[in-house]
Amino acid sequence: MIVYQELSSLEKDLGFSARALYSVSYHRGAHYRKVRLPKGGGTFRTLFVPDDFLKAIQRSIANHLLAGEEISPFAAAYRPGGSTLRNARPHAGRPVILKLDVRQFFDHIIYPMVKEKAFPAERYSEANRVLLTMLCMYQDALPQGAPTSPAISNIIMRDFDNRVGGWCVKKGITYTRYCDDMTFSGNFEPREVIWLVRQELRKMGFFLNDKKTVIARDGQRKAVTGIIVNEKPNVSAEYRRRLRQELYFCRKYGVEEHIRRQGLEISAPGYTAQLLGRVNYVLQVVPGNREMREYRDWLLRQPRF
Repeated sequence: MIVYQELSSLEKDLGFSARALYSVSYHRGAHYRKVRLPKGGGTFRTLFVPDDFLKAIQRSIANHLLAGEEISPFAAAYRPGGSTLRNARPHAGRPVILKLDVRQFFDHIIYPMVKEKAFPAERYSEANRVLLTMLCMYQDALPQGAPTSPAISNIIMRDFDNRVGGWCVKKGITYTRYCDDMTFSGNFEPREVIWLVRQELRKMGFFLNDKKTVIARDGQRKAVTGIIVNEKPNVSAEYRRRLRQELYFCRKYGVEEHIRRQGLEISAPGYTAQLLGRVNYVLQVVPGNREMREYRDWLLRQPRF
């Protein structure tokens, strides 16, 4: 285990001078911009995105300091091999699905939590702990647009995941967490799980978003992080229908003409890349989909530039 007691060792591994690190930490407000992303239903998600210089520092922190930290096996996001499919697959074919959501997750990850869990005293001097924590925080919360935030959120939730996950294993319940989305499946009483999760979250200063609690039983549509899991993992029929329709018109009229007809402001190669990403997503979930394989082959033959 590498211990960072001296600032010079931190400078060497991060690749930035102490002057640069402290300058950015003291003037963080000048290095962030506010971005609002539509969520649907007329609501927006607010992100604070760092500029290129702070982002480079944060990426270095994420790669050199945070990447080696232990992550709970119950965490399915922000880790090597992590994906929505990894999160959904264990719940396929289970009789009861319970989905819970943490209210304002990143906003409730505050300075003391990050300093204590992400930069513990046994690995970092007090001065380095303060500096690193400040470089990863903005307005006393974990900024969703920062490269360090995903890894820190998993570190913060590690003990919670292990406690709740260990309890679930004893009860024969399958548990996974994808960021602020928790999923439980099996044959169980949801109220017992909700009570346990609520208590464990409160110990950390988190709260459930009761409006997003979902219980699905046999005979109902079961979706986990956008993937249908009633029997085996599958992409929703609506998602596949919309994608198939776009691809049909692209092949009939050509990509550029379809873009023009739709009034889209995107280049043909950019739109093709988007479509290819969506097709690959379907094939990740359903590798044997012959139709999507044919569409992927067609897209790969399109001009890239």
